[in-house]
Amino acid sequence: MVDYEEGLTAPRPKPGAAAGGGLWRYGDLLPVTRAQAVSLGEGGSPLHRLDVTGRSVGVAALYGKDETRNPTWSFKDRLACIAVSVAKQMGAPAIVSSSTGNAGAAVAAYAAKAGLRCVVFTAKGAVGPLLTQMRVYGATVVAVANKADRWPLMQHAVREFGWFPTSPFFGPVVGSNPYGIEGYKTLAYEIAEQMNWQVPDCCVLPVCYGDALIGMWRGFQELKALGWIDRLPRLMAAEIYGSLGAALRTDGDALPDMPLTHDTVAKSTTATRSTYQALHVLRASGGAATTVSNAAILQWQQRLAREEGLYVEPASAGAVAAVAQLRAAGAIAADDSVVALLTASGLKDPDATAAVQDELPTFGGDADAVFSQLKAQVPGLI
Repeated sequence: MVDYEEGLTAPRPKPGAAAGGGLWRYGDLLPVTRAQAVSLGEGGSPLHRLDVTGRSVGVAALYGKDETRNPTWSFKDRLACIAVSVAKQMGAPAIVSSSTGNAGAAVAAYAAKAGLRCVVFTAKGAVGPLLTQMRVYGATVVAVANKADRWPLMQHAVREFGWFPTSPFFGPVVGSNPYGIEGYKTLAYEIAEQMNWQVPDCCVLPVCYGDALIGMWRGFQELKALGWIDRLPRLMAAEIYGSLGAALRTDGDALPDMPLTHDTVAKSTTATRSTYQALHVLRASGGAATTVSNAAILQWQQRLAREEGLYVEPASAGAVAAVAQLRAAGAIAADDSVVALLTASGLKDPDATAAVQDELPTFGGDADAVFSQLKAQVPGLI
């Protein structure tokens, strides 16, 4: 376990076969021990080489870090695992979260595994499958009409009842539970090891408050301090309303609260104001931010599915849309190696995908009619 007073001391041997797999392969760099872990088998997600999509966006090597393979099918399991493990170690009476999606589902699952009660304050209109997932794990889900009301409710629960918060509970938001964010360091560890301890030129993430962004940056910094890598990547953000992009265009540290100009299909990245630490990481790494549209998100969601066999949530596809835009703008070079963080499964919000698909026709059992239609629909098939 890392001594946070003393910091890291280099060098240290890289993990070998005895360390096992998954998130706890790097357990001595995390704030709780493997023995204290509330684990569902998180981490160790594949890093896919996306050759067809890479050629489409115009980069030499594009990879997708496939977080759909986690226990609740999202990258939030890394945060939930560490946060709930710490909560159990501290003797917390309950877990509380404010979430409209993946974070709530993840903490509900890990709370169930830990034997802790869980309350999720969500917003009216949250995606149905995600609410179902939270509730099936036994969480008590409370929907509020005004999204901002979630934070005062959480604040009351934390201060009056001692519940353990895994997400922001006051505004302006400064990020999620600091212990939980440590879980995101393992994204950097895994990417580096999966690339034979080489570092990509860029990592592009869908960003709401930037928790994974700061966690990954810490992870890469630790790897360099340990002597396992010799350089740091540029980190870049795909956002919906442009708070980080607007702040990068100034010399200040304040992030503007952007107007809610449209409803987004990327329901897990809906914040109109990001956080200082996300801005800091972009500046420190020499990164950039770009705003992605609904049309671009849905286009790349479909292309990832058809070209690479990966069905990801809209926010995940936003990372690939951002790679295309950043490449076109010159922020990413043609010979760069790029990792896009694919945050969660498309089955988290299938209605967003179904809404842009044609109506499915129904046929009788007549072979001539069926295959005649197939011939018309798919040239060259028959």
